[in-house]
Order: sequence, then structure tokens, then C-alpha cells
Amino acid sequence: MRRHRIHRAGIVGAVGGLLTVLMAPSAHAAPAPLTDPAKAAAVAAKLGGNRTAGVYYKNGQLVVAVTDEAAAESVRSAGGTAEIVRHSAAQLDSIHSDLDQLAGIPNTSWGVDPSSNQVTVKIYDGVSAADRARIEHVAADHADAVRIESHSGKLERTAYAMRGGLGMVSNDWLCTAGFNVQNSSGEKFMLTAGHCMIGGNYTWYRYSGNIKLGTMVDWEYEPGDWAIIDYTNPDVSPYGTIQYKDGSEGQITNSRWVSDGEKVRRVGTVSQDLDGMVLEPSTTVNYAGGATLYNMIETSLCVRHGDSGGPMFTGTTALGINSGGNYADEACGDTDAQPDRVSFYHPVQDVLVDHHLAVY
Repeated sequence: MRRHRIHRAGIVGAVGGLLTVLMAPSAHAAPAPLTDPAKAAAVAAKLGGNRTAGVYYKNGQLVVAVTDEAAAESVRSAGGTAEIVRHSAAQLDSIHSDLDQLAGIPNTSWGVDPSSNQVTVKIYDGVSAADRARIEHVAADHADAVRIESHSGKLERTAYAMRGGLGMVSNDWLCTAGFNVQNSSGEKFMLTAGHCMIGGNYTWYRYSGNIKLGTMVDWEYEPGDWAIIDYTNPDVSPYGTIQYKDGSEGQITNSRWVSDGEKVRRVGTVSQDLDGMVLEPSTTVNYAGGATLYNMIETSLCVRHGDSGGPMFTGTTALGINSGGNYADEACGDTDAQPDRVSFYHPVQDVLVDHHLAVY
């Protein structure tokens, strides 16, 4: 009987122990998969920038980059997927800071790419050989931690662009932007024709899209023909270029007075004439409407209504602001095909000097 009681007690004890094991939660249950990017970032932050290198998706799965096996085990314990990499976040951020010393090189970008465990530098069109060499010099100090890529196109803000030669409207008047200019503080303005301001046309909008550009701050019509528009819309980007009718651009870098007989070009909202010459560098013009203008540039270029204010130039040099011409209601092409056409321009240098402005 004694052995029987001992036997039963053993059985009860064994069963009780088994029930305890079955009923108690397992201490080694697998953690829930880590699928929340914010939680994955928190895991990485807890390990620190010297042991992790960012969070990214790989084949649809969230991955935490780490630099050692112990860190990888910590990620796995939190339900995440770990990948051991060579460079830590702290190292890559330091390289990014080194490249930031080159900030200001147009058409370039750089940033940490956790998925490749590198700092990726992208160089677009228009970067000079000298600037590329500066970037490559910094990259060379960091071996495989930096990757340089070449890409096409130019980097531009998505703000509304405004260039010389584009149309502008105010109270149903159509005119043309001349040259974008700036003062010594870098504030941007646009030059156009003064007679475009007649009738209180002081606030101007881009013809394409009806985007507000700015407001006139100064103008003259008789004895000259010029106006200065202050760009008041921060979403407009005034570029130091002129735009041809085919959409291509030409950079303007300087300005000067014209020379008699030199070859010149013109662009306007309605038409363009890329084949002309200066006939008289200083002419008195008596318009049919009664206005008399002095010291105007006469050229063999043709113009049409709506081209007023447009830029006249040669190469990269700004020369004049269109005021008017003859046969403005008729088709306008290259000068060679229309020998009787003339047009007149206010000297751009006159406005720039008097108002302490410069092209750019």
C-alpha cells in the first residue's frame, strides 16, 4: 500500500508538472515580426549610430543595417531582419558632412543611401571639370564608402521659371520680359518696356499659366522706354537666361553699350529675329502716337505687337529693351527676308547704371 501511495503521488506530481509546463507561457516564443518602420528606427536608435547604418526595404522586407553580430542578434530579438554592413551610420554621416563643405556646386546632390551602405553623389549636366575634380578629391578619401553617379538633365526648382523673352500680361496688355537683373544684395528684378505700364498696368503675370510675377517699381516712357518689375512672388524663379521660340535657352552674363554695325539678335513673346544689325546706336524716334524717344538703338530686326520689352542681345551680352518698330502687324522672320523692317531699343546699360543693377 505504501508503494501504491508513493506511485500515485509520483503520477500526480508528474501530471501536475506537465500541466504547469503546458499552461505556462513559453519564455522562448518568437517575437512578432518587425514591420513598422518607426519601431525599426527605434531599435536602430537604441543600438546607436556606431553599431547601425539605417533602415531600408529589401525585396519588400524591412531591414536594419548593423555593424556587428551582437547588434544583429538584438535586431532579431526584436522581430527584425538584420544585415551586417561595413560602414556605420556615424561614418556615413561624417562623410556627408565632408561633402557639405562643397555645397553650392550647381547640378549636384549627395546623401546617405542605407541600402547600399554608401554616400551616393549624383552629378548632373553642367558641372565643370574643376568642380567634378573637387568632389572626386573628397570621395577618394573614403574609398568604397562613396559612390559617384553621372545623370543627365539639370537640377531646377519646381517653382515657376521666368526668363527673358517670355510673355507677361497685365489688364489684357501683352508684353515681353526683357532681362532678369539683380542689385548688390541679390534681389531680383525684371526689365521690360516702359510703355507697357501705360494705363496703370503695374502688376504683371506670366502669360503662360497667369502666374503673378511682381509689381512695377520704376518706369519711364518719354524720353526713354524702360520699366523695372520687382519679383514679389516667392514661387517664381527668375533665371539669368533668355528663351528662344524653340524652347532652348541662352545665358546672359554681361551688358554693355552697342557698337554701330554689330550683329544682334532679338526674342519676343510673339516673334523672334536672330539675324540683324545695329543701324544707329543713338536715334531720336517719333512714334505715330505722338511720343518722342531719345538715344534709342535702331536695328534692322523686325518686331510684332506683344514683343515690347523683349531682349536684344549678342552672344551672352545684353544690349537693349525693345520699344517698337514698323510693320508691327505683319509677319516677322529673319531680317534678310524683310529689308524694310526696323526696330528700336532702349539701351539696357542706361537702366543698369542709373539703378545700380546688373545682369547675372
